[in-house]
Amino acid sequence: MGSALVFMGVFIFLSNVFFLCPTIVLAQEQGGITRHYKFDIKMQNVTRLCHTKSIVTVNGQFPGPRIVAREGDRLVIKVVNHVQNNITLHWHGIRQLRTGWADGPAYVTQCPIQTGQTYVYNFTITGQRGTLWYHAHISWLRSTLYGPIIILPKHNVPYPFVKPYKELPPIIFGEWFNADTEAIVNQAVLTGGGPNVSDAYTMNGFPGPHYNCSDKDTLRLKVEPGKTYLLRLINAALNDDLFFSIANHTFTVVDADAVYIKPFKTDTILITPGQTTNVLLTTKSQYPKATYLMEARPYVTGLGTFDNTTTAGFLEYHSPLLTSSNSIKKLQLFRPSLPALNDTIAATNFAKKFRSLANKQFPCNVPKTVQKRFFFTVGLGTQPCAKNQTCQGPNGTRFTAAVNNISFVLPSTALLQAHYFGQSNGVYTTDFPINPQKQFNYTGNPPNNTMVSTGSKVVVLPFNTSVEVIMQDTSILGAESHPLHLHGYNFYVVGQGFGNYNPNSDTQNFNLVDPVERNTVSVPSGGWVAIRFLADNPGVWFMHCHLEVHTTWGLRMAWVVQDGKLPNQKLIPPPSDLPKC
Repeated sequence: MGSALVFMGVFIFLSNVFFLCPTIVLAQEQGGITRHYKFDIKMQNVTRLCHTKSIVTVNGQFPGPRIVAREGDRLVIKVVNHVQNNITLHWHGIRQLRTGWADGPAYVTQCPIQTGQTYVYNFTITGQRGTLWYHAHISWLRSTLYGPIIILPKHNVPYPFVKPYKELPPIIFGEWFNADTEAIVNQAVLTGGGPNVSDAYTMNGFPGPHYNCSDKDTLRLKVEPGKTYLLRLINAALNDDLFFSIANHTFTVVDADAVYIKPFKTDTILITPGQTTNVLLTTKSQYPKATYLMEARPYVTGLGTFDNTTTAGFLEYHSPLLTSSNSIKKLQLFRPSLPALNDTIAATNFAKKFRSLANKQFPCNVPKTVQKRFFFTVGLGTQPCAKNQTCQGPNGTRFTAAVNNISFVLPSTALLQAHYFGQSNGVYTTDFPINPQKQFNYTGNPPNNTMVSTGSKVVVLPFNTSVEVIMQDTSILGAESHPLHLHGYNFYVVGQGFGNYNPNSDTQNFNLVDPVERNTVSVPSGGWVAIRFLADNPGVWFMHCHLEVHTTWGLRMAWVVQDGKLPNQKLIPPPSDLPKC
């Protein structure tokens, strides 16, 4: 290791933005920079809505501390578990090229970090720049254990859009539950019913002025007139897509899931759980003598109960003439007009605007030919209630969810370890169906039999296979939008529509020129989405709905991507401190 620059709990100045990086060591190595972080998972008392509870946090912070890096940097993050819960962390959207051991989903790529144990996540950021995030990937602990990952371009590499004057603090949307979320999910699993919904939505952990006892718990962004700011948005909510807007302002969307896109303007953002979006915000040319509300509320497609509330913050213009909070309170206050809670037209029109840059510097490498095609139905279903038990699902059954009628059961041994050591017997099988086991009118009247099967089944892909996946929503127990996240990969969204997918006519309308590249995409309510990717990253990779309730119910599956023939096409060996089950 060469010369080292050591920063212990200081501010690091990058791209005109100050970031507080607790306990960071920056070590200059040959060929790149390694950034060291230490994450102590600990309990912290936090008060929201006049309710104090002890929550799981990183370093006592809620949300967790920012991770800041540049494209090409290596991150070494030491995680120490001081709480009674088992813990894993997922670095959402990081490609983890050949480093699946650092991906984080419990019982998929690793066994959990148990109380008193330590695990070091070690990975390199390759070919990505923008905004991603990290979160707990076990049970419902990500309700409080999450934080932003800010990836800056390489030195002297400009943005492919107008250079912002400054960055504003990222906005990370979340949900606040007065009750313990572990108790909520355990109760839902026990009864087979739907879980209780959140008590508030949050921006950077703050509910905002529309909630009781929350005037002081409000996010405030300070801006100057006539400037263009970069604003990073992350949806860390457990179970809800969110509409977001700032009164009397428009956004220019420039990045999605850490991939640059063709810029477009909008006054409202729709962001699903798991997604990230970077926007440019240009302020009023003159001091407006007003304050503007920033608001977010859910986009709802399902039939179940949901949190029908609105989180808010303030966009405040700096003025040397206003020196007191009382003066600011006297300013005129504007509120945005958000789409209706069920405005699927607005949601669809927004999703259609995303396109890759598809230029020489940032090419669109969508597979033009496909070697493996898959058709996955995604939706809800039921399972029988256990004997001598009363369940709260439809007709006394248990709610469940499935892909191709398989509700995925997590094993007690990590899938990746079983794959790497050739010990899959009793852990998983390789017979996941590539098409629905029973065909029906997926978006019409649902079948009478809503029961699903269970199993730990995976799909095996040879290295470098070009893949197309059609994900079709179903009307079983109600059509609903599903934000699907694929670990270890970005994919191209080549098509989407409503009703049942028609391979003869819909394929002709696929966009193979500049489709958007993402890691999380919503399957439209009562519709379908088509994605393509190249299986060039060996390992075991989770794919699941990012609505936590649906993941809990089993709307998840896994891909096993085999090693290639060359050394740089093989999964690296596991680290020595890999947790054991």
